[in-house]
Amino acid sequence: MVQSGDVLRAGINALTAVFVIGVLAGLALTPDGRAWLRHPTLMLGDKAAASAPPAPAAAPAPVAPVATPAPAITRLTPLNERLARGPLRIGVFGDSMADGLYAGLYRDLQDQPNLTVLKFSQVSTGLSRYDYVNIQARTQAQLDEQPVDVAVMLFGTNDAQGIDTGSVVHMFGTEGWKAAYAKRIDDLVALLRSRDVAVYWVGLPRMKRDSFDDKMMLINGVVEARMRALGVPYIGTEGLTSNADGGYEAYLPTDGGRRVLMRAGDGIHMSMAGYLRMSAPVAARLKRDAGLDRPQAARPVTPPPAAPAA
Repeated sequence: MVQSGDVLRAGINALTAVFVIGVLAGLALTPDGRAWLRHPTLMLGDKAAASAPPAPAAAPAPVAPVATPAPAITRLTPLNERLARGPLRIGVFGDSMADGLYAGLYRDLQDQPNLTVLKFSQVSTGLSRYDYVNIQARTQAQLDEQPVDVAVMLFGTNDAQGIDTGSVVHMFGTEGWKAAYAKRIDDLVALLRSRDVAVYWVGLPRMKRDSFDDKMMLINGVVEARMRALGVPYIGTEGLTSNADGGYEAYLPTDGGRRVLMRAGDGIHMSMAGYLRMSAPVAARLKRDAGLDRPQAARPVTPPPAAPAA
C-alpha cells in the first residue's frame, strides 16, 4: 500500500523537475542565458571580451598579498647609446588596441631613418587568459625570432576576465585578481629586461560604456602602479581621449580647435586620428630618450685654404 508521505514526496519531486526544466528552457531562449548555460561561472557582458574564450569555473578567491616590486636588475642600455651603435628596433606588443597604436607609431616615426617600428601585437589576446594565449611564452618566442631594443606595451581590452593561477580562479577586480595581474606584468617586464629591452607601457583610453570604462580604468590603475614600482615609463591616454569634463566623446578638438572623429563605432577602439593622438606622446618620449629631439650641433665651417702667392 502506498503511503501518503511517499505520494507527497513524489509530487514535490515532479514539481521540482518541471520547475528546473522550465528555468533551463527560459535561459536557452536568451543570449545571456545561453552563455550562462555554456559557462555558468563567466558572465562578463562586455563586447571587448566577446572574442576571447570563457574563463574556467571559479573557486572562492582568497585575498592575495599585494605584489612586491621585482628584484633589482642590471643597467639597461640607454636608447641614445643603442642608436649610436646602429638602427633602433621598436616592437609594439599587445592586443587589437596595440594594432592601431603600431599604425600610429609607424607613421609618427617613418621619417626617422635609424628607427624601425615592428608589429608583435595580436587581436583577442591579453594578460588574463594564459590558457588561451600565454603572452609570456609568446613574447619569449617572438624575441627569440626577432630581437628588439624597445618594447611598447598596450594590453587590457580583453582582460576584464578571471585569472586562473592553477589552484584558483580569481574573479575580475578582486584583490586576488589584482595581485595575479600584477605578477604577470612583472614577469613580462622581467623577461623583456633580461634581453636588455627598454619597456614603455601605454595606458588604455577612455571608453564609451560606463561599466566597461570602470573596468579599463581599474586595469590602468594596476598597470600604472606596477610601472611606478618597476621604474618603467607609463604613458597615460585617459586625458588625451576625454572631453573637457573628463568623459567619453567620439569627436574631440585638435590643437587647432577643429573637432575630429577620434573613436570607432564600437566605443572602444580608435579611428586613425585617435590612434595618432595616442601614439604622439609615445613617439615624442622615444625621440627624447634617443636624443632625436635635439638639433644636431652645427659643424664648424673650415675656411678654404689661402691661394698660393704669385
